[in-house]
Amino acid sequence: MFQNIRLNSLDDYFLNLSQRKGNNVFFYRINSYSDSIKEFLCRYYEEARKNGVVIDGRIPPPDQNNLSYYYETMGDSFSMNKPFFIVSLKKWLPRMNDTQRIAVAGAVYDTLMHLASQGKNENILKNAYIKFMCWLYYRFERITGSLGGDNIPKILYNGTISIYELMLVSILSKSGCDVVLVQTAGDSEYMKIDPDSALSVAYTGAGHDFPPDFSLKKLQQEMADKMHAERVFGQKPTYTIVTNSWARGDGLEDAMVSIDERGNQPENMYNIFYRINGVYNKADYVNELISFKSEINSQKRKLVIADGEISVPSYEELSAIRRGNYSSPQTAVAELSKNINFNQDMQMQQLMRYEFAMLMLEKSKEQNMTINKFVNMCVYVLAWLKRWQTQLFADRQKNDIACFILFGYCRNENDSIFLSLLSRLPADVIILNPSCQHKCSLNDSNLREFSYESSLDINAFPDGVSMRAGTAAYHAERELDTLMYQDSGLYRNHQYSKASAIVLDTMFEEIEQLWDKELKYRPNFATENGEVRIPVFFSKISGVKDKNSKTYWQYVKRLITEDTVVINGYHRAPVNPHSPVRVEHNPVAQYAQLFWRNGILQREIIKSHPCYQYKILRNDLQEYILDKLQMMIESKIIKGTFENGMEYSIVSNVLNLDKDIVRKIQNFDFTKKNPKVIYINTGDSAITQKDAITLEFLSMAGFDVLFMIPTGYCNVENYYSMPIISEHQMGEYMYDLKMPDFSKISTGSRHKKLFRRGV
Repeated sequence: MFQNIRLNSLDDYFLNLSQRKGNNVFFYRINSYSDSIKEFLCRYYEEARKNGVVIDGRIPPPDQNNLSYYYETMGDSFSMNKPFFIVSLKKWLPRMNDTQRIAVAGAVYDTLMHLASQGKNENILKNAYIKFMCWLYYRFERITGSLGGDNIPKILYNGTISIYELMLVSILSKSGCDVVLVQTAGDSEYMKIDPDSALSVAYTGAGHDFPPDFSLKKLQQEMADKMHAERVFGQKPTYTIVTNSWARGDGLEDAMVSIDERGNQPENMYNIFYRINGVYNKADYVNELISFKSEINSQKRKLVIADGEISVPSYEELSAIRRGNYSSPQTAVAELSKNINFNQDMQMQQLMRYEFAMLMLEKSKEQNMTINKFVNMCVYVLAWLKRWQTQLFADRQKNDIACFILFGYCRNENDSIFLSLLSRLPADVIILNPSCQHKCSLNDSNLREFSYESSLDINAFPDGVSMRAGTAAYHAERELDTLMYQDSGLYRNHQYSKASAIVLDTMFEEIEQLWDKELKYRPNFATENGEVRIPVFFSKISGVKDKNSKTYWQYVKRLITEDTVVINGYHRAPVNPHSPVRVEHNPVAQYAQLFWRNGILQREIIKSHPCYQYKILRNDLQEYILDKLQMMIESKIIKGTFENGMEYSIVSNVLNLDKDIVRKIQNFDFTKKNPKVIYINTGDSAITQKDAITLEFLSMAGFDVLFMIPTGYCNVENYYSMPIISEHQMGEYMYDLKMPDFSKISTGSRHKKLFRRGV
């Protein structure tokens, strides 16, 4: 008889007998699902269909007609010995040769003897024998004549197998047949009838639960669609996308695994398709996202982030998709796929067309899918693919994996189908839904989901412009000192030339606690990949506690450090255009359109221009200022940017900063205390446009910015396109206070500690 041995890989199933060492077969149970397992099952299904038997569900027991024919042909005799079985098989299955009959008879005898050892009487043994004979004739007769041949017959069984079915396929396995048992419900039922795994082996390759709708019928339909797609669109490129099965299941950490470490099969491209709901730790979440982005960039991988949603294609994007009137989904897909053009990489173009076709043809089978709805869905998906294909796949090297992040959730079916398409291409696709306020509509058999109990209300991926993070007290009321003094490393003077600011959300009391601390003692400070992450304040304090102006000014005095600029906003109201007062001259303003052109900051032109005032600074500091300037414009954080020429005002103001401010930027060591601005407005006037631009720029450059507004008026927010200022209510509103000479103000006593013990 043949021996059931262990395989090295699933590909061993397709070795001919002459390629195996001895009379060896495989009988494995597959209890998990992955791309590689799906590929194997498709191939094995085809082999079983050509030279074997496919069973999708239970084998029906012999009916009355089956039994009548058996008794008419074979009679009612039964003898528990091999010669009887051999003679019976010759009469019942005449196409088998002697070797095959001896092998099957021996396997039947061993199986029945095992039943007898369990105390089964002869009547039970006879009934089992007759059941085996009927099944061999009616379900497996086509392979009994091939047993023991070089092209080994295959049995594919999908479902929860019964004890007698298991005995029969085990008989065929021992007679020279490969068997694959697919158990979508897991291994628990099988282990009840074969607790020692004596008859088969559980496959232990990486995978996840089977999709709820998995069936061999669906697998067959997908294979038919694949054949149709290949006839229409040509063969799929040779490389295979391996999704999730290689990963450890560590969320974002899996996306940071380098491409070389994901797998070593040159024809495979290894990606992930994850949805991560909620956050593991509120205090660390923003930090983790920034570290993730930094790591992806350090690997020089393409990264695209869609904040909040996948925005609806514009009229221009939709108009760029050529379409017509179609009579069927197949015709529509064949024509619409021609919109996918990627001439710089024809293999990539073919892969995109092929996967688009396969996915959309599968989608067309859904209920209530009219041809108009189907075509509209295709057009949306194609418009999005055209929008991002260059950012994701341009100039890609072999096995490069891009990264696409949706920071939010899929709102509808169109979003979902687009992300499903991306997951079939060489790209990590990750949905980050930290707030959990909405349920993502995406369902895909390849999608792996992670969910955490905590949620965090953050609506955009931290980008170095409007990043925010909460302190421990703000999020979880942890001990402030514990977090303040962690990560207290030592740094050389001006060791770093790059930095990104992250705005802190804090409690009111924490402002004074943290204000004059070195940055390294503030929460969310970090240094990685040659860049410093600077936690800064961009806050507004409204009102006056107990209407006590004396203690109010003493509080302000305590915040004025040697590196603090104090601005009296009361005397900086915007100039009336009809006033005879002369507007302050800005030498950069007339050249702003030259410096920002075609959506690009013209750095070389700026640096070589006579009006450029920062050429005396270190080159890396000049680049730092220009980086923040470009980031500020692109963020559209100032209202009117790209609408009424506000971008030119930003350029002219940032390139014409006060000399004292420039010197503070020059002296700023990113790992020590940062410079500060306190903007005080005790009257009714709004902040000037110049001040609004300057203060936001300084915040991005790493300054602390604090607005002291005793009136409580909204006179600082009006120029900003998003709520970037953290407001704290200090007390009741007071009007027309006169800002004192702070050199004559004592600091007074400090506020009580947050958690002071009783006496």
